[in-house]
This record gives sequence, C-alpha cells and structure tokens, in this order.
Amino acid sequence: MATYTIGIDYGTDSVRALIVDTQTGEEIGTHVFHYPRWQKGLYCDPGKNQFRQHPLDYLEGLEIAVKEALKKAPPGTAGQVVGISVDTTGSTPVAVDSEGVPLALKPGFEENPNAMFILWKDHTAVREADEINRLARTWGGEDFTKFEGGIYSSEWFWAKILHVLREDNEVRKHAFSWVEHCDWIPALLVGDTDPLKMKRSRCAAGHKAMWHENFDGLPDEAFLVKLDLLLKGVKERLFNETYTCDIKVGNLSSEWAHKLGLPETVAIGAGAFDAHLGALGAQIEPYYLSKVMGTSTCDMIIAPEDEIGDNLVSGICGQVDGSIVPGMVGLEAGQSAFGDIYAWFARVLMWPVENIISKLEGVDSKIRDLIASETADRMIIELSEQAAKIDPAESSVLALDWMNGRRTPDANQNLKGAITGLTLGSDAPRIFRALVESTAYGAKLIVDRFIEEGVRIDGIIALGGVAKKSPLVMQIVSDVLNKPIKVARSEQAVALGSAMAASVVAGVHKSIPEAQIAMGGGFETEYHPDPEMVEKYAFLYEKYKRLGAFIESETGEEN
Repeated sequence: MATYTIGIDYGTDSVRALIVDTQTGEEIGTHVFHYPRWQKGLYCDPGKNQFRQHPLDYLEGLEIAVKEALKKAPPGTAGQVVGISVDTTGSTPVAVDSEGVPLALKPGFEENPNAMFILWKDHTAVREADEINRLARTWGGEDFTKFEGGIYSSEWFWAKILHVLREDNEVRKHAFSWVEHCDWIPALLVGDTDPLKMKRSRCAAGHKAMWHENFDGLPDEAFLVKLDLLLKGVKERLFNETYTCDIKVGNLSSEWAHKLGLPETVAIGAGAFDAHLGALGAQIEPYYLSKVMGTSTCDMIIAPEDEIGDNLVSGICGQVDGSIVPGMVGLEAGQSAFGDIYAWFARVLMWPVENIISKLEGVDSKIRDLIASETADRMIIELSEQAAKIDPAESSVLALDWMNGRRTPDANQNLKGAITGLTLGSDAPRIFRALVESTAYGAKLIVDRFIEEGVRIDGIIALGGVAKKSPLVMQIVSDVLNKPIKVARSEQAVALGSAMAASVVAGVHKSIPEAQIAMGGGFETEYHPDPEMVEKYAFLYEKYKRLGAFIESETGEEN
C-alpha cells in the first residue's frame, strides 16, 4: 500500500500543504492559504521596518491548507498519511506564556504587534544587533557570534526578543519564554507546547540563536546579562538541546487528528527553516550552492564535517552541524531583498495609476479598476521584456541592492540601496534591468566570500518563485556568476523538502539522502553563462563593489 507524507511550508505570505507519495515523489494534493490579516497589512509598519504576523493566520492556515489538500488527493489518502513535517520562515520568534501559548492569543494582547510572531524581515532590532556585535568582541569571554559568521543580525532571535522586552512592559511581564515559529507548530500538532519540553530546531537555534555544542548550548548567562539585565533568567526558560529534521517530535494529537481528518498514528517531525528544507527538496548535495530565490534569497551549502574542520566562514548566517542534512555541516548565506526589490519598483511605477487614474472623473469605475489590475499584472512582464533588449555595457544606470539592508556577506541592516548613473534618457526598463543586475551582483558577493574562505562551489541549484518565473533574472545571475544554474523541477520544492524529512521521521526512509533519491523531482531547466555577457558583467561588478564601498561609508551607521 502506498504511503504519503505532508510537507507544510509556512512562507512570508501564505502557508502551503503538499501531499507526496513517499516512494515516487508524486505530488498528489496541495493547497495554499494566504494569511488574511497579513494581506490587509495589519500589525506592520514598513516605514520603521516592523513586520509582525498574528498566530491566528498560522492556525487558520494550518487547518484549511491540510484539509483542502486532502480534498484534492485521491479518496482514502488521509488514512495512508504517515508523517508531517513543517518548515517556516526564520528567525520568526514569539513571546509565549508558561504553557507555550503565544501572548497574542491571550486576552488583552490580541491586537498588540509585540505579542505576535516577529517575521524574519522585521528590522526593528538594528540597535540591539549592533550592541550584541560590540559586546561579543569586547566583553573578554567567548565570541558567541563566531559560528554565526562573526556578525549578528537584527533579523535574528536574541536581537528581536531584546527589542520587544525593552519596548513593551506588558509583554515583558507576561512572556515566560520565546519560541520560534518552526518549533511551535510541531509542538502544537502533538498537543504539548510546554516551552521547557518543546523539541527545538537545530537549524533555528544554530543559525539564529547562537546555539552551539561548543558552548554547551546557548550563550552564557553572564554575556546575556551584560548585554541587558532584562535578559536575566531568560536563558533558563529556553532550551539546551536541539534536534535535526529527521527526529520525531511525537504523534498527531487527538485534537488535531480530528481537525485535519488524519489518523493519530501520523508522526510529526522536528521543524526547520524553509530555505533549509527547500534545499532538501531541490536535492542539495555537498558543495552545491542551493539558492532559494523569492522575495529574498537564502543560499545553502552542505559539506562533510571532517572537510570543513575548524574553518569558520566569516560574514555568513552561520554554519551548524546537521542544520540541513544530518551528519553534514550546513552553511547559510543570503540577501535581505531580491524579488522584493522588483516588487518595490513596480509599486513605485504604479503610484500614478493608483492615485491619479483612480480619481479621474468621467471614467467608469469598472474601467478604472480594470486599468489598475491589468497594469499591475503586466508591470513586471513588460519591464522584463523591454529590459532584455538593453545592452548593459551601453546603459549608465547602476544600482545597489541594499533596499532592505544587507544580510551577507557581513550583515548590516543599517545600509541603504542606491541607483546611480541616471540621465534624462534613463527609462523604466533601464532602471529595472539595473536593479536585476544589482541583485545578481549581490549574489556574486556571497559566492566570492565562500570561495575566498576555502569553501568550493561545484554547482548551483535554484528554486523558488523567481527561479521558476523569470528567465531574464536567471540568465543575468548565470552571466554574473559565470556558472551554470540548474532549476529544480518541483513547483513546491520547499514543501517537498518537508515531505522528504517527514518520510524519514515516519520510518519510511532511513536517511535524508535516501528520501531525496526516492522523492526528488530532478531539474527542469539549466541556464548557461554567455561568455560575451560574462566579460561585460565582470567590469560592471567591479563598479558595483566600488559603489557599495562608497554607500557603506555614508549609510553604514544609523543617524
């Protein structure tokens, strides 16, 4: 009898459930649920880089996505589901009470953004990250950032919780502990969210919370208290042990079995971050750079521990044993904005449509709405078509991709983006192409850092929305990197990776590599660098680096 696993993928905008045959990798049912509160822009303030998500979006999405995916699968599928694994964005922590209930689900906190999940892209904790970095270098003890690339980011666990503790007295008084999104959902499914018993993700803890076996867990209490007295006692209410994605958390609780229409025998796996499990779904192998290319990017490499040894790669988002594939060291890097930059430019161009055309008198409202929707739908498509005709060597426009700060190499969320070389002849397609090129240059900085630090790259695998939908972007990235890029066939490689992990947790496959072989979908497209374009971009890349050095000197510190 066939067996199935469900991968649950919590992204920035939505949650997806994917049902996969554990022997063939066939994807037999899927459903996407878009977070309703997030879609309305609730609890977010882009002006101050605040991005929060309500746990009700996650709870509603979990139930609806799984039930609807089961409806689309063949009859009887539910009874043959043997495992579920979950991936989420990260670092996305939340304050919880002593029972592991997020404060936003408790009376008095329902509308308080500080009581909600702090999304990965929230940069309200820049000051706190700067303080962590200064203290790590000067306090006289262990540098707890050394396995995080040597630079701590405002996108990560400790900076975020310290910022909320400082900002909100009520949350501070009622927060017993703090839990990552990828840890809370599996605990919820098994029916035990006690934060002191919860199995915490090795992936989340190692890459974002300065957890490491060499430290016997999290940073010393002395370090945390020296950072801020508000952190006194927090560590003892967190965790010491961490778990890789092949570890079983428990079985589906009767409550959630009833809600989802699944048997209580379903095994639930330890959670992990989306990009890490996406690398599994895209069939990552040692020394292949797996690029999840969406609103941002996350770049993953795995390597045998005995080959990495004591080599610490500086300026990345950490290197952690078992964070991607158990038994391998996982190294993470990425860009804070990628597709988000293209979407930002499209929004800028949509301003007159939304603010002038929408107010024109004498034009039927249905016509105005049609113009607005058609323009929005075709904006990126038309820009891409025209941008593809532009010779980069003949365009003076050069951009810097730090609109959301810089994640790697060398995290600095104080940094700002830039567009230079504008003339009266600079039009929208030229600016758009320069923005695309800037994201490719940012990708090359990451590749160069790995190679400079002694980590070879044998190939590149791409997955995610941009990789699947934009030949222009992918060709430019291939030309800039001067490397071929294979695009994973699965439309849902991240959820597929979670389903692979679930098959190991459920005992169907003995290891992650075995699950990858059985369930992997292979590759659909391969982009190859154009030698002529490679030469042009090598010259422009040097200009990009000089521009970056100038902008960093001017905007590197918060004014």
